[in-house]
Amino acid sequence: MSELSRRSGVPIPTIKYYLREGLMMPGTATAATRAEYGQPHLRRLRLIRALLEVGGLPVASIRRIIEALDDESVSLHVLFGTVQYALPPHISARPGDADWQAAAHEVDALLAGLGWQVEPDSPARGLLAGALVALGRLDQAPAGPSLRVYAEAMRRLAGLEIDSVRMPAEAGQAPEAGADGPAGAGPAGLGLGVAERTDALESVVAGMVLYEHVIIALRRLAQEDASARRFRPAAME
Repeated sequence: MSELSRRSGVPIPTIKYYLREGLMMPGTATAATRAEYGQPHLRRLRLIRALLEVGGLPVASIRRIIEALDDESVSLHVLFGTVQYALPPHISARPGDADWQAAAHEVDALLAGLGWQVEPDSPARGLLAGALVALGRLDQAPAGPSLRVYAEAMRRLAGLEIDSVRMPAEAGQAPEAGADGPAGAGPAGLGLGVAERTDALESVVAGMVLYEHVIIALRRLAQEDASARRFRPAAME
């Protein structure tokens, strides 16, 4: 465990806490008080830290993701949804608020018009509706691209991200029966072993959690540059 701590940068007490909470799989016991840990444990630690430190997820949410990861009967779509639905912020619906109702209907109409397959309880619906309510209540809401323009841009980006998640069968690396899972895993990702599912989940966490911060940061940097080019006084040049 000391070597695992050194390589991961995670303190030993924290690793023991993850073990107690069921986030980490136990090591291979070599003595009464000693166990060996390998690359899968290191990968699991890095995944937990990304969800915790960058994603801002509580331990209870991370546990649900880990349980879905370890359950080979859970499709990749459900696994990925478990990650996305756990990400903050969550905005609760306000049934008695007329502005909220109007915004929620706008979101429904947008998704229907785009033909997107999104569950009714998707937290992103509430997040978008809440943002639309706040925008609508601003007296000087800035003009900008339409909501559909933003949506189309995000659809292209999301498609690239999901397409980058390659299945072992697609890469000519289908797992052998009896190894990490049965051979011939279907397009839903059922039958994949934990190692292959971890590969896929790491790709999605990179897109949903880590690159989301990259996108936000790049947009803010670009906005600062655009503002400087248009509004910065000449004396500050």
